[in-house]
Amino acid sequence: MATTSFPTERTVVVTGAGSERGIGRAVALRLARSGWSVAALDIDEAAAQRTAREVGERFGVPALGVAADIADEHSVDDAAARVEAELAPVVGIANVAGVSSPVPFLELTTQEWDRVFDVNIRGQFFVTRRFMQGMVDRGIGRVVSVSSASAQRGGGVYSKVPYSAAKAALLGMTRALAREVGKNGVTVNAVSPGPIDTDIMGGALSEERKADMVADLVVDRVGTVDDVAAVIEFLLGPDSGYITGATYNVNGGLIID
Repeated sequence: MATTSFPTERTVVVTGAGSERGIGRAVALRLARSGWSVAALDIDEAAAQRTAREVGERFGVPALGVAADIADEHSVDDAAARVEAELAPVVGIANVAGVSSPVPFLELTTQEWDRVFDVNIRGQFFVTRRFMQGMVDRGIGRVVSVSSASAQRGGGVYSKVPYSAAKAALLGMTRALAREVGKNGVTVNAVSPGPIDTDIMGGALSEERKADMVADLVVDRVGTVDDVAAVIEFLLGPDSGYITGATYNVNGGLIID
């Protein structure tokens, strides 16, 4: 049964929160500024703890940095147990963690295909399933997953077939899950970034690479992590309760639909 009140004491789980140049860290900081407690999950425990420490010091909210390999079900369960024991109830999930793959299709190995799907879709399944029951039971929740313009246009940004396929699967998961849990007060949405200056693009972008990417855009710059984090913050917040099953393009006009 859905509830109409948005809880004051609430936790957001952010995967991939450890990278200093990543969307996950930007999301964690924005949500902390809005009063959320933050569970920063990352495969790099030290990096997750750095993000949590920064969140706590800057915004004075409870924060926890936890090691989690989201492609490993048991690792996710262990991390979730700590989050639920030490922080307020989980109301939001930001599925940000992901890996890229620029390998051409005819050079792909099965191992590379599985690696990309394990993190980019299997991991989102493990994390979302683990925290979803609590959201349904309490009648309130927000899930936002990071897909990619590559899923919509068939690559052509940096990564190739396995990344595009996994991120497209994530859009299908988002829409189907939104239908299942909407009556329980839980919304499920996706953001689809275009070229963003993060390390998932193969490292820091040179000015030459930025210029090449901008040539395909309507706006005259490559995106920043805060461009994406701002939309995620809105979709996780109290004003987005009538939006679900949607994909928000944050791509500078790379795709207009």
